Amino acid sequence: MSTPARKRLMRDFKRLRQDPPQGVNGSPNPDNIMLWNAVIFGPEDTPWDGGTFKLTLEFTEDYPNKAPVVKFKSTLFHPNVYADGGICLDILQNQWSPIYDVSAILTSIQSLLCDPNPNSPANSEAARLYNENRREYNRRVREVVEQSWIEQDA
Repeated sequence: MSTPARKRLMRDFKRLRQDPPQGVNGSPNPDNIMLWNAVIFGPEDTPWDGGTFKLTLEFTEDYPNKAPVVKFKSTLFHPNVYADGGICLDILQNQWSPIYDVSAILTSIQSLLCDPNPNSPANSEAARLYNENRREYNRRVREVVEQSWIEQDA
């Protein structure tokens, strides 16, 4: 069954394959175009450098008028990531627009890694360290990066 949401997701997938943004990758589940797996690579020259972080994106038939539910499957220590992997990001909540496609979502999340909003914390400890002790925050991030290498093999 081809619905507007499914057609849009096919277009998003083709665009992502033809012109992939640097450091992100994603594709739909072979059995369900409404469920995607994605990977974000930690940006170079940042504490996140070398990390490989897995995510899922769950779309509804309301896409692109409604944002997908996006969650990290990889462990993350970040001010805007909940313990369950949920992401506190304006474009996934109150600033969503149908103009955003999968590439824009993944690129925005990658950007969030290095540019968190500690004033809207999903992880209060990460937000506190980010504001008060950047050295310790960066140390914890590097631990997460190293953990991502192990999770990658699992």
